[in-house]
Amino acid sequence: MTGTAPSDDDIAAAVAEGFAGQIAHTRALVGFASTRGREHAVQAWTARAFAGRGYEVAELALDPVAIAAHPGGAPVMAEHSDAPIVIGRHRPRRTAGRSLILQAHVDVVPAGPGDLWTHSPFEPAIVGDWLYGRGAADMKAGHAANLFALDALRRLGHQPAAEVILQSVVEEESTGNGALMTHLAGYRAEAVLIPEPMDERLVRANVGVLWFTVEVRGRPVHVREMGEGANAIDAVYRVIAALRGLEAAWNAQKDRHPHFAALAHPINLNLGRIEGGDWASSVPAWCRASCRIALYPGMAADAAARAIEACVADVAATDPFLCRTPPRVTFDGFFAQGYVLDEGSDAEAVLADAHRAATGDAMRSVTMPCYLDARVHALYDRVPALCYGPVGENIHGFDERVSLSSLQRVTTAMALFIARWCGTEPVA
Repeated sequence: MTGTAPSDDDIAAAVAEGFAGQIAHTRALVGFASTRGREHAVQAWTARAFAGRGYEVAELALDPVAIAAHPGGAPVMAEHSDAPIVIGRHRPRRTAGRSLILQAHVDVVPAGPGDLWTHSPFEPAIVGDWLYGRGAADMKAGHAANLFALDALRRLGHQPAAEVILQSVVEEESTGNGALMTHLAGYRAEAVLIPEPMDERLVRANVGVLWFTVEVRGRPVHVREMGEGANAIDAVYRVIAALRGLEAAWNAQKDRHPHFAALAHPINLNLGRIEGGDWASSVPAWCRASCRIALYPGMAADAAARAIEACVADVAATDPFLCRTPPRVTFDGFFAQGYVLDEGSDAEAVLADAHRAATGDAMRSVTMPCYLDARVHALYDRVPALCYGPVGENIHGFDERVSLSSLQRVTTAMALFIARWCGTEPVA
C-alpha cells in the first residue's frame, strides 16, 4: 500500500504485526541497568536502532554553562550523568504536515534490594499480560513505542510527511537537564508526545520539583557524656519537622490551583535518603538528609527554594544547638517549575481522536503530582506537550511492570496520531 494514506484498520494491523518485535525491543531496553551515569551502553544501542532505520543520528552532550544560565536548569553536580542524549531525525521528501518530537528517557531509578523483587529487576520477565523489570513502565515501554509507532507506518509503505525528531534523553529522574538540553540545542517541533506510563490518560497539569540536601554538623562525644554533645542526626529530624510544616502550608493552598484541588495531598516532601555519624558509640558529628518537595504550577523554583531556606533558618534561630551551627541547604537536583497543558489545542484534539479510534473510549486527563520532562516543551518551547502512555504499576517500586495489552493500544493510538498530525507520504 503506497498510493493512498493507510486506514485506521491498516495501521492497527501493522502495529499488531510488529508487536512481538516491539516486546523484544522493550525487553532489550529493560536489560540495560541504565541508572544515573550508566546510560552509555543503552544510548549507543539506541543510536544503532535509529541509524538502522535510516534516521539521521546525532549525539548531544550536556552543556553545564548553558544549563546554569537557563531558569529551568538544575545544578550540574559531580553525580550528573555524562552519557549523551541521542537524537534521531526523520525528514520527509516534501513537508505537507506538522512536525513532531517523540521523546523518552532511558535513565531509571535504582532497583533497591534484589531479594525484594519476584524477578531480577534487569532480567525482564513476562507473566500473563505484564512485562516486569526496572524501567519496564517508566519508561522503556514508551521509548520503544516511539520507534515502533513509526515502524508500523513504514510497514505499510508510508512515512510521516513532516519532520519527526526522536529524542532519547538522560537525567529525567534527577534533574530534567537532558530534556532541557534539547531545547537549548534548538530542537523544536509543533507538538511533543512523551509516552510516560499514564494509564492511557493525558496529563493536564504537573507539579514542579526541587531536590535539596540539608546538612548539620554536631559535636561528637562518648555516649557516656551524651548530654554534653550535640547529636547531628537528632538535629536533622528537627529541621525535617519544620519542613513538614512548610509542606502542610503549601498543601493548604491547593484550592487556589483548580487542577490540584481534588487531590488529597498534592505537595509531597520526601525524605529520600539520610546518612550520618561514624560510630555507634559516638554522638554523631554530622548528618545529611536528601529531600524532594513538589511545587504548584506558577510557583517559581527560585521562590520555592528561598522559602525552604527561610524555613530552615527559622527553626535554626530558635534551636539551642542549631543557632550556633546553622544547617546548610544545598540544591542539588531538580529545580523545575510545574506546568498546565492548555485545553483546546489541535494536537490534543488529534490525540483524542486517535485514542478513541485505538481504544473505543474517550481520552481522559489527569493531574500528576510528580516531575515530567513535558515541562520543558510546555514552558519554554510553548507548544502542546502531550504526556500520554500505557498502564504501569509499581513505578519506582519493586516488581515494576507494564501492561502489554495497554502498550499495544497506546502504540496504535500513537501511530494513528502521527499519521493524522504529520500526514503521510509513500516511503521512497
